[in-house]
Amino acid sequence: MAAIEIGRVCVKTAGREAGKICVIVDILDKNFVIVDGLVKRRRCNIKHLEPTEKKVDIERGATTEEVRLALDAAGLLKEE
Repeated sequence: MAAIEIGRVCVKTAGREAGKICVIVDILDKNFVIVDGLVKRRRCNIKHLEPTEKKVDIERGATTEEVRLALDAAGLLKEE
């Protein structure tokens, strides 16, 4: 399993956005992170994420626009 870290690209595994790509933009504690990307920006339990081997170059707390630009640059915005 890939590390939970800022910029890690993940796939949601639970909830209404299951199967969608997201990026970790902030780490709150050992159980929760803030995700953004092809999902609504929100707090997410790390148990509901499947980390991929991909990582985008963003700063902690990056804006939604910065996250989408990073995903686009990495060629990961094909779902829209």
